[in-house]
Formats: sequence, C-alpha cells, structure tokens
Amino acid sequence: MDKNIIENLIKWIKDYVENSGCKGVVIGMSGGKDSYVTAGLCVKAVGKDNVYGLIMPNGEMKDCHIAEESCELLGIKYSIININNIYNHYIEAVKKVCTNISTVTSVNIPPRVRMTMLYAVAGSKGYLVANTSNLSEKEVGYTTKWGDNVGDFAPLINFTKSEVVEMGLMLGLKKEFVEKLPDDGLSGKSDEEKLGFSYSSLDRFIRDGVKDDNFEKIKKMHDINMHKRNLQGFNNNFKNYFDREN
Repeated sequence: MDKNIIENLIKWIKDYVENSGCKGVVIGMSGGKDSYVTAGLCVKAVGKDNVYGLIMPNGEMKDCHIAEESCELLGIKYSIININNIYNHYIEAVKKVCTNISTVTSVNIPPRVRMTMLYAVAGSKGYLVANTSNLSEKEVGYTTKWGDNVGDFAPLINFTKSEVVEMGLMLGLKKEFVEKLPDDGLSGKSDEEKLGFSYSSLDRFIRDGVKDDNFEKIKKMHDINMHKRNLQGFNNNFKNYFDREN
C-alpha cells in the first residue's frame, strides 16, 4: 500500500471531523483489527484526546483484554459498558411476541444495542461515531444492518480486509492484534468459518477479479445481502419533487 494513501486518508478524517463541527470521535472497540486500525487512523487525524473507545461486552467478551490493551497502546480514554442486561430485556420482550427466537435475532440484537450506545455517548459528547466496516464485509453483507454497519463516517469502507492488515502494520500498530484471526465476537466461530471462504479468496476477487473455487459462494452471499447495501423502494419513474415546475 502506498504511504500517500494512508496520509490522504488521515487528512480526510481530520477534515471530515472538523467540517462536521464535532469535537471528536467515538469508536466501538471490539478487540478486532478493524476497530483497532480505525482508532489508530483517528488518533493520527484528530489526536488521542479527541478519540474515545467504548468496549461493550454482552456478558463475557473473549477479546475484551485485547480491546482494552488496544486503547491503552493508542493512549485513548475508554469505558467498558456491559450490555447484557439490555440484551436480556430485548430477548424477554421478543418472547412475548415470538415463542421461538431465531439465531438471526439473538445474534443481531447485540450489535444494534451497541450502535444505540455509541450514538448515546457520541451525542452527549458532541462526537461523531466512526464506522469500522471494511470493503470485504460490505461486498458480501457480512454485517448487521442498523448495527455495526452504521456510523457517521467509515474510514475503511473502501479497503479490503487484507489492505486493513497492511494499513495497520504501516501505522506501526501491534502486529499480534493486526494479524489476529478475525471472528465476529458473537457466535464463537471465526469469520472465515461462518463465511465458508477465506478473506484472501474474497479480496483477490474484489481487487483482481480472480474467480477460484469459492466464487459461487461469494456471489451468492453478495446477492442475497443486497438489502444490506441498498435500501430499495418501488420506482415507477415518478418525477423528482424538486424537479416540479412551480
């Protein structure tokens, strides 16, 4: 990766935050590389005193200690907010409507609770919420709609998972954390176990158009998760309201 790309990205973050009139940035720190690299970029852009980390376990969190150490290495302030009680209240409320709660529901509630918490803290501090999603996850919809795919700006959204690793190393972040096997922190499985293909396979297709044995799986996941990328509405070629003649 060209060093100029990282420098331009840092400048873009700095300008974006300043132009918003906000005082800083709040980031959900999961212990994964995406949040760590996003926080690292934001520290470079607006300074460590203007970046705040939120660590939000749902009960126990396997990588909680990594999330804490990541914040400490970057020199940013952080808080740990356990969302388990909130999660349980949601589950009990849903049970009053649905006898059987699906895995889709139970797995996706925590990211949506975290999103709400991020915006609650950001709104009170006068900060922006940094989205930590990357291009690889976006293209196959490996994300929770209205959860971890939400934010006020997304520094990594045009970079693949492989490029995020490269970026983290170039920023001088802790190698062990940047190269750690990614997992969703929800199901107990690695990302690649859940996806059914490797990020390297996905990233080669995104950047170079290489179609290997995983291509059909990649394409299927891309297609069925279109709703996560584009909010669709019925289009009957209605004239734009703003194009109407007075």
